[in-house]
Order: sequence, then structure tokens, then C-alpha cells
Amino acid sequence: MALNDAKVKAAKPKAKAYKLSDTGQLFLHVTTAGGKHWRMNYTFGKNAAGKPAQKTLTIGPYPVVSLGEAREARDAAKKLLLDGRDPAVVKQLTRQDRSAAADATFQKIAEKWFQLRSGWSLTKLDAWKAEHGAARVRDAANWSDPKVRGWSAVHSDDVLKSLRKDAFPALGALPITDIDTPKILEVLHAMEQRGAIESAHRLRQRLSDIFTYAIAASIARVDPAPASLTKVLQAKPKARKQPSIVDGTQDNDERIARVRQLLADIEAERTRAGTKFAMRLLALTAVRPGEVAGAEWTEFEGLDGPAPLWRIPAARMKGDRDRKEEAGGDHLVPLSRQAVEVLVALHQLSGRYPLLFPGERFSHRPISENTLNALLKRAKYENRHVPHGFRAAFSTIMNERPNRADDDRAVIDLMLAHVPGNKVEAAYNRAAYMPRRRELAQEYADLIIVGLEPPEAQLGRPIR
Repeated sequence: MALNDAKVKAAKPKAKAYKLSDTGQLFLHVTTAGGKHWRMNYTFGKNAAGKPAQKTLTIGPYPVVSLGEAREARDAAKKLLLDGRDPAVVKQLTRQDRSAAADATFQKIAEKWFQLRSGWSLTKLDAWKAEHGAARVRDAANWSDPKVRGWSAVHSDDVLKSLRKDAFPALGALPITDIDTPKILEVLHAMEQRGAIESAHRLRQRLSDIFTYAIAASIARVDPAPASLTKVLQAKPKARKQPSIVDGTQDNDERIARVRQLLADIEAERTRAGTKFAMRLLALTAVRPGEVAGAEWTEFEGLDGPAPLWRIPAARMKGDRDRKEEAGGDHLVPLSRQAVEVLVALHQLSGRYPLLFPGERFSHRPISENTLNALLKRAKYENRHVPHGFRAAFSTIMNERPNRADDDRAVIDLMLAHVPGNKVEAAYNRAAYMPRRRELAQEYADLIIVGLEPPEAQLGRPIR
């Protein structure tokens, strides 16, 4: 006789466990403690004696699984048997699939993708941060695998920060197979609302790459962040040229006058002498701001000789990992007399540290480009000139000189570390034309360092 809800509810524990039969081999097992569990008897395959093997399928506890739900499970099991499949094995496989899905969260897959692409070990990175505080990109050798031809340290740092800031909070705990396009758009639109439009486009590309990796690994089936998604994102703003004080000028004398006035206004500000020295060295060498900020004393050679040189390690130069690990890839910067004067004065401030320009709070961390930007803002040059603008000033002034030699344009490009794509030619050019590069460095210094006090005059002055 079939069971009904009243009989199931009324079942009480007895001295021995017993069962109440329903139809189709379904029964309710009642334990001595009063527990009630739906089970189903069935035969599948052969036992050791060659007879049909008797098996029992555990469906679930009552009342979590109602009588009606237990019957549905029984019928589903019978369909599996008709297909020649063991329902107990199918249930076990389903449970394993669910467990695997729980492990295949977006964050876990994204972290595997990141480590594969970047060459970083997140375990090592997080251990380093726990011991030393916020990790510096310059210390990437501590948590990267030198055998993996991954991304540059700066790019790896940017990607990880974007994932941890924008992707993981919203997507990280979700099974990667549960993430659809509307969920991706929810994340990207939230970024757009705070004005991070370019970052939203970059994250979309990274998400697509993560799903492509997951598809190749048979973890996901579709990419919910395809390139076509850009059609429903706000258009990326056009890249703005970094402003330089020479923008809009037609005359080289005016350009030189503007750079001189800029340097005079900067050095009239009441701020740390080290920051002023960083700005003057940046103007004289036309290197990238980050290359000045991260400069170490060990990079300078022959400061008391006739051919002073700044050898910027390839690892600190802009470029991919191959460029940074290139043998003989150091960027050579011949130093003018005025640049050496800055270094001599600066040595009195930071000569006892590895870094030329340590930060105010931590001597082992360099100043940031924001420190230089802040000085330019105080000097009333906001939106008129940025630290990177000294490169444009150098290039424009030196290329527009009336006495420019025929080969000078190529030499100036080398001084700016604009090297050809051909690796053989690039490696040759790193040290090419050094006598002429030294002449041009001195000529430029003589043009812009006019009317300024010697660097030593900045030492000991009040900063507020």
C-alpha cells in the first residue's frame, strides 16, 4: 500500500530500525533515534556469484525531501536504469561535479591564469607582503619565476590590482560557469559610473582572456566578455598628449625661455631640496620620471672623471619582459656637467641610502611621480607641464636647433631610448654614437641651465 503524508509524519522510532514501503521499491527508513530517510531498492549488474546485484539508493532525509520529491527521485532513478546506468554512480558523479564547480570559482581560475601569464607566484607575493608590508614592484624578483617568460613587473602589478579591486569582489566567489554577460556588464558599468572608462575596457579584455583560458582547460564553455561587448560600453576617451611647456610654440628661443622659467619657478618653491634635485635631473637627462624616481647610486659611473655615465638597468626600462631581461640592454645616459653637480649636492642628502630619491616615510621606497606632479602644481604649471613633458621639451628643442647635424635626429631618439624594433639593431644602438650623445647632453644643459643657483644653494633651506 502506498504511503501518504499522514503516515510518514506519524512514523515513530522503535526499538529496532524499520521501514515503511511505498510503491516502486521506494521506502522510508526510520532509525531508532527517529531519523527518517528515503531509500530505494534496485538491482544493477551482477554480483560475485553472477546473480543480479542488489543495491540501495539513498535519496535524502524527510522532511527535507518530501514524499512527492522522493517519488520524483525514484522515477528519475528508474529512467537511468532503463538507460543501463547505475543511479548510485550517477549521483556520486553529480556530487563530484558540484564539488569541482565549487572549486572552479572565478577567483581561483583567474589566479591560475594570472600566475601562468605573469610568471608571478601569488603565494610568494602574499607571504612577502605579510612579512614586509605593501610589496614594491621593484622587488618582483622575490615572487616571480625567472624561467617563465611572463609579463613585466609593472604590467603584472597593474593586472593584479585591477582584478583584486574590480573583478574579485563581484565575481570572485561565483562558479566560473555561472557567470554570464549581464553579470560582466554589471561590473563594467559600475566602473564606468565612477569614471574609470579606460579601466573598464582593459578589464573586459582581461576577463575575456581568463574565460578563453578556462575554455581551453575544459572548465568553461563560453566567453561572456567577448570583444563585441565594447559596443555597449562607453567609448574610450581619446588619448591625451601629456602636456609639455613647449606645446604650441613655433620658435626655439621661446621654447628654451619657457623651460628656463619653468625651472626657475620650480626652484623658487619652498619644498624639499631632494624633490627639486629630482626635477632638475629629470630636465637634464630627459629620461622617464620612473627612471629618475627609482635611480640607485650604484647605477652611476665616473662622476669625478671626464665621461660620467648613468647606466639604467634594462630591468627598470619601459618594455616587455624580454626587453627587461635583454643581455646588454641597459640604457646609457651620458651626464652633463650640470647633471653631475646635481648628483654631488644630492649625495649629501641621500648618499647613505641605496636610492637617490627615497620617500619621506621609508628610505627603502622611492618617491612617486605624484611627488613631482605636486611640485609642478604648486609652481602653477598644472595642465601645462608634467614630469614626462621634459622629454618632449628635449626632443623638440634639440631637433629644431639651427645647427643640428644630419644624424642628430637618430641620436636624439637613442638618447630618449626610442630604439628600433629589430633586436640586433637595437642591441647595437644602445651604446652607439656615445661621443655625439655626450656632446648633445652638454649642449642641452648649457641651453636650459641659465640663471639658476648652483644645486648646493638649495641645501638647508626651509621647506614650508
